[in-house]
Amino acid sequence: MESRQKWPVVLVDDEEEILFGAEYLLNTHGITAVNALNDGRELLPFLERQTAGVIILDLFMPHVSGQELLPRLTREYPEIPVVVMTASQEVETAVSCMKEGAFDYLVKPVEESRFVSAVRRALEIRQLRQEIGSLRSSLMGEGVDHPEAFAAIVTRNHRMQRLFRYLEAIADSGEPVLITGETGTGKELIAQAIHRLSGRAGELVSLNVAGLDDNLFSDTLFGHVRGAFTGADREREGLIAKAAGGTLFLDEIGDLKPASQVKLLRLLQAQSYYPIGSDVPRTSDARILAATNQPLHRRMDRGKFRQDLYFRLSSHPVELPPLRERRDDLPLLLQHFIDEAAQTLGRPAPRAPGELHTLLSLYDFPGNIRELRALVFNALAQHRGGAMLALDSFQQVIKRDRDGSGPTPPAAEQGPALAIPGRFPTLKEADVFLVEEAMRRANHNQGIAAMLLGISRQSLNRRLQVMQRD
Repeated sequence: MESRQKWPVVLVDDEEEILFGAEYLLNTHGITAVNALNDGRELLPFLERQTAGVIILDLFMPHVSGQELLPRLTREYPEIPVVVMTASQEVETAVSCMKEGAFDYLVKPVEESRFVSAVRRALEIRQLRQEIGSLRSSLMGEGVDHPEAFAAIVTRNHRMQRLFRYLEAIADSGEPVLITGETGTGKELIAQAIHRLSGRAGELVSLNVAGLDDNLFSDTLFGHVRGAFTGADREREGLIAKAAGGTLFLDEIGDLKPASQVKLLRLLQAQSYYPIGSDVPRTSDARILAATNQPLHRRMDRGKFRQDLYFRLSSHPVELPPLRERRDDLPLLLQHFIDEAAQTLGRPAPRAPGELHTLLSLYDFPGNIRELRALVFNALAQHRGGAMLALDSFQQVIKRDRDGSGPTPPAAEQGPALAIPGRFPTLKEADVFLVEEAMRRANHNQGIAAMLLGISRQSLNRRLQVMQRD
């Protein structure tokens, strides 16, 4: 359960010593928001003023008994778990309470661990119910409630809009989020959006764990005390302390060393950590976001990534689509980066020719949005005036990719460039098909079609003339 408790625990019992003992016990176990009511008549007015995380209800009280309150609570406040705590050991009473919708039934005197465990479990269920309700309404809705949180992400893609609604639904949860996607898809921007949506008062603190050995990871994240090792002449506060009350974003989590994975898992499970050289644990209420461009399932199969850490991190999984799966965003992103590059370079922004949109739509962008931005900045840097942006630099990159000298696509996407089901075509038929298909994909732009076919424009023109005569 997250240490930042969202709703209070409400204790309802007419015995003051039980109220005091239960509140003290919960406080010592980190459940600090507790409201104690010694009169059952106070409960419903209290719930009209504010909500509750869980209600601990005694059955036998003067004025209004728990037996009278229970059916009304489960009917009017079904989202709030009610834990019955009473001295009655009668099976019939317990069965009756559970039929009325009680979440749990505890018999006084309750063992401390049993009591705390029941309250924590009820709070987790309360959080889960709220998240499911929020997720359902968000996914059914048309737009997002907080578009300002996504202002840095340029998109009009429907899949991305659904993702935004999902992020709004999980923003209040303190559970970890695992953000996956190819390099350049904008994972850090998503982490920033989640932090903004969460409303947390603390900072968003980022750490790229790629290349960090275990000692450096531990020192950077957890800090050290004075004298912990040679050269540690003063105490150092780690990034997890800097992220107190906020969010810790761990990028490239797939590269985390095995020993460091154990320490991160302990932090996630116990919400506590040890600075290097200290035997006194410190608590953390920072929310953990992690990101990777690696397929973690493959790393788990090879024993490179802990399965328990994966499942702990992926309470809320977020998968970003590659740019080739959101081609409808290309015109929007292209214009955005042209304007950004022009402003950065202090030049007027040229217009993008229609052929450029066609050309980019034929490219798979192995580097995704980051690669598109680099292509645009490179083109603007070479631009020597004129109202229209030249295609040359874009064509060079795409031609390099088609010639096989560019980045290698993911293994899952490699395969034959052309599948031939049914009757095997003649060379002439294949030639005609390829020319027609290239012209269709190039929107009848001969220069782009020739580049796709790997021939000169003059050769393509001759083939087109022959096809017209035939």
